[in-house]
Amino acid sequence: MSGNVRPRGGFAERTVNGLLEAMERAMLAETNAAGTGWLQRLDPRVKLAGLLSLVTAVAMSHRAEVIAALFGVGIAIAIASRLPLSTLLSGVSLATVAFSSALALPAIFLTPGRTVGTAPVVGWTITAQGLTTAGYLVLRVAATTTLGFLLVFSTRWAHVLKALRAFRVPVVFVVILGMTYRYILLLLEAARDMFDARRSRTVGPLTGGERRRLVTQGAGVLLAKSLHLSGEVFLAMQARGFRGEVYLLDDFVMARTDWIALASCAGVALAAMWAGR
Repeated sequence: MSGNVRPRGGFAERTVNGLLEAMERAMLAETNAAGTGWLQRLDPRVKLAGLLSLVTAVAMSHRAEVIAALFGVGIAIAIASRLPLSTLLSGVSLATVAFSSALALPAIFLTPGRTVGTAPVVGWTITAQGLTTAGYLVLRVAATTTLGFLLVFSTRWAHVLKALRAFRVPVVFVVILGMTYRYILLLLEAARDMFDARRSRTVGPLTGGERRRLVTQGAGVLLAKSLHLSGEVFLAMQARGFRGEVYLLDDFVMARTDWIALASCAGVALAAMWAGR
């Protein structure tokens, strides 16, 4: 093998790199939130309440065409807000649809009903009711993921947290959510650096036992780093006057367009709930 060819990393290393890339894409939301699209100009409380009402409509609807229509509404809002559809379709929807499809696959064979065919090789029976159940699950996941994407990619994270407090979400939950979002990327970067350091100091192939021992040791070191970091961050925040509440220099002010947008989202959600009965 040529010396210029980089050996392929193991499963744990590829997993860390994949998670890190996903978090780096999520950090781009801060840049998109500063844009001039339709959603970016709305009050964060309106976006949270309006998109949550649409998610509720998706969850309560029992008709595939209604769920698909709400999914289309989400795509239209993303276009109007100038959000990156490439990130939505390639990085978000495909991953969630693939995961939900894997979860829904057993329902195709286990749900009793009218037989429509058999699976090749294994010969398992496929039912129409099973296909319908799996289709509903995948479609719901795609729609709710799209609506969640709209909130995250059009709103600064600090504004999302403050909007949650405006709806009386417990402060403990808000603080944990904020800290997790901010510091998981740092821990992932530390994990990737550990893998890079190990690979640069490793000569020759490792046995299975050696690989498992290195992964276990790396997990222990990463846990120790995370505990130390959490303690240091907590002390620093306490020294600066933090007592759990989220304070921002920006004040939320409802404008006429915010009320119109909120009423529109509520109307669409109620209509979807009625049509999807």
